[in-house]
Amino acid sequence: MTNTKIVYGLYGDDDDLMKAVKSIRKQGITIDEVYTPFPVHHLDKALGLKKTRISDIGFFYGLFGTTLAATMTWFIMNHDWAQDIGGKPAFSWGQNMPAFIPIMFELTVFCAAHFMSWTYLFRNKLYPGAAPQNPDPRTTDDKFMIEIHTTDVEKIKNVFIETGAEEVTVKGDYGQSVNNLVQEEA
Repeated sequence: MTNTKIVYGLYGDDDDLMKAVKSIRKQGITIDEVYTPFPVHHLDKALGLKKTRISDIGFFYGLFGTTLAATMTWFIMNHDWAQDIGGKPAFSWGQNMPAFIPIMFELTVFCAAHFMSWTYLFRNKLYPGAAPQNPDPRTTDDKFMIEIHTTDVEKIKNVFIETGAEEVTVKGDYGQSVNNLVQEEA
């Protein structure tokens, strides 16, 4: 088993973080995670991350909402409880479809937005009851942190110091979860 450690570099400013990420990536070092209190523009590009597929799945969630709305309006207005409302006879759904466009639009947006939110939360393990993944609570307030898994701790510590890290921390073995490490040291 290798003696892989987790090294954290803490930064006080998003500009310093961006410079550090670019510098570390130029040296060929892989950054495993970055923790920030707010979204940092172009950090994803600096880290070399690929585009997410949440928008692709969002299209299918919207398609589901449209299908649900069309089925619901057909069932309610034509099949189950057909009535002549406002001069719109219940002969067929297609003849009355223009009256259902607002309902279809709203259900499309509703399903896409809610299902994408739930997908995001579950994919990132942010659902209720999930163990916290943040190794330092200061990164939810005003600090920025880079996490690197390495066997060469001294090299990474020096890289963090060179790039202007305010604080460098080394945590236990890579095999242990970060949550256990934070709790053990507290």
